Amino acid sequence: MKKKSFWQLCLVAAAVFTLSSVALAQSSSEGSEETRWFVVDSLNAGLGDPPEAVQRITPRQAIRSFQALTDKGEFAAAAHVLNLSQLEPAEQQQQGAQLARRLAEILKRGELLQVSDLSGRQDAAIEDVSGQNSQAGKPRRNLKLASLKTHGETYDIRLGRYRVGDKEAVWLVMPESVSSVPVLYERYGPSWVEAYIPKRFKASFGVLKIWEWIAIPVFLMTVGLVGYGIFVLAGVATRLLPKGTPSIFVSRIRVPLALIAMSLITQVLLNYVVSFSAVATTSFRVLLIAILAWGAGTVAIRLVDTLMLKMIRRLTGQIDDTKPKDERRFLTTLYALRRIIILVTVSAVTIYVLSQIQLFETLGLSLLASASVLTVLVGIAGQAVLGNIISSFQLSLAKSIRIGDLVMFENEWCYVEGIFYTFIRLRAWNERRLIVPVTYFISRPFENLSVKSTKEYRSLEIPLHLSADIECLREKFMEYAKEEDNVIEHHKLSCYVTGQTEMVQTFACYLMTSDPFHGWTAEMNLREKMMAFIRDNHPEWWPRSAMVISRHDIEGDDKPEPVPDNGNGDGNNNGNDNDNHRSQPR
Repeated sequence: MKKKSFWQLCLVAAAVFTLSSVALAQSSSEGSEETRWFVVDSLNAGLGDPPEAVQRITPRQAIRSFQALTDKGEFAAAAHVLNLSQLEPAEQQQQGAQLARRLAEILKRGELLQVSDLSGRQDAAIEDVSGQNSQAGKPRRNLKLASLKTHGETYDIRLGRYRVGDKEAVWLVMPESVSSVPVLYERYGPSWVEAYIPKRFKASFGVLKIWEWIAIPVFLMTVGLVGYGIFVLAGVATRLLPKGTPSIFVSRIRVPLALIAMSLITQVLLNYVVSFSAVATTSFRVLLIAILAWGAGTVAIRLVDTLMLKMIRRLTGQIDDTKPKDERRFLTTLYALRRIIILVTVSAVTIYVLSQIQLFETLGLSLLASASVLTVLVGIAGQAVLGNIISSFQLSLAKSIRIGDLVMFENEWCYVEGIFYTFIRLRAWNERRLIVPVTYFISRPFENLSVKSTKEYRSLEIPLHLSADIECLREKFMEYAKEEDNVIEHHKLSCYVTGQTEMVQTFACYLMTSDPFHGWTAEMNLREKMMAFIRDNHPEWWPRSAMVISRHDIEGDDKPEPVPDNGNGDGNNNGNDNDNHRSQPR
């Protein structure tokens, strides 16, 4: 009996589990149906049945039908694409047509709407064959058409999917979006100028209306004249300002100022005077944003350039390593700041312009799917440029060189004149300019003669005969060296014989100088003075060569041939006579 009771309990538990699973599946199925649409009791009861021209099964059909009806002036029929549930049925007939007309004007002027980009599926599910989007294949019951701003607030125009009873679900503009139409119409509706335009010019011709084809060239010409006026006024201000940094700065920002003024005036005209279609308005606004950002960035760059010029002038002439380190470090910082401003400006303009044209929304999935390919292509194509940019920032942060530093680069004495994004400009000692790519510069060893101190220990060598009096020459060198202004730390002056052969000894002198360039000058002066002293007072101290004269040469007609001393005392005249007489050194 106990065994039979146990099996009965198992059967009851299995039955209960089966029934609960069926109920759970049924409830989740019903829940999934609810997520596909909004269930309502009625839709636009005051408008009556929609005409056959109204298609609302998919989002694309709904908007395409709405645009076609409004273009024909059938605003009462177009009102069936709006969810007017916030209005009383008696008011829907009267206000529905007006709201449809206003919404059509808003969509034409507010934001460029690509109907073909809307979903053509009834459930508006995202189709993604790449499998990168986690939301792909899931039905949606609302989606965004446009996002418009006015009075500092953002309003979304959204479509929602609604179903009444067992009828087929349809897509309508959601009530929240319909309620924002009056506010958006004040901002994006026709301007007061359009009230004076004849009706025949309001017909569409291509992507624009006839009057827009006429007004846009006039509009651009007017804005161009305003920009030219600003340019001329800036030139007058340059001449009126005192000569110096202010006048130089104003003269350099004439073009950016004119473009900024043109951009601002164009924006004011688009907001308060004239309102073009979305195609023209979107193009204008993207261009205006880019011009405004570029102009502001250029003004900032010109300001930094002017400060750099003022700094250079304060350093009295050309930059070199004799100038104070703080001033050269400040100038190097200005160059780094200039590169940062350029990078930030370009990045901000690019990101902001791309966000305004919604490139990331329309191509986001495609870019995500091909991100690896694009990364490889961009990396290969821009390897040199990106490498130079990164290297220039590396130099700015590491401070291995500064503006004005004296460097020995590939056996050239050069002063660092400028550190830019992709290259370094060096001024050679003979006033030539070396333009060196940044990556090439940092990949080669170089001497920075100004990194710690400009002082340099130099030496000069003079070959002399073995009979030269070294002590006498040492005293003369000390005397001449102390007379040189650029020779410092006299206690480090020294002279030594650093090498010798059978007939010649090498006399080397060492001196400390204030900087490399003046050290080279001091070395040349001391060499000239030492050579003049030896030439005028002890010419016998110069190295000499031995001459071998044979008996045959004395008795014959041939002149004796000099033979250099080979250092071991043996002379050779390349003759066949073995009885050679060697001349003594003079």
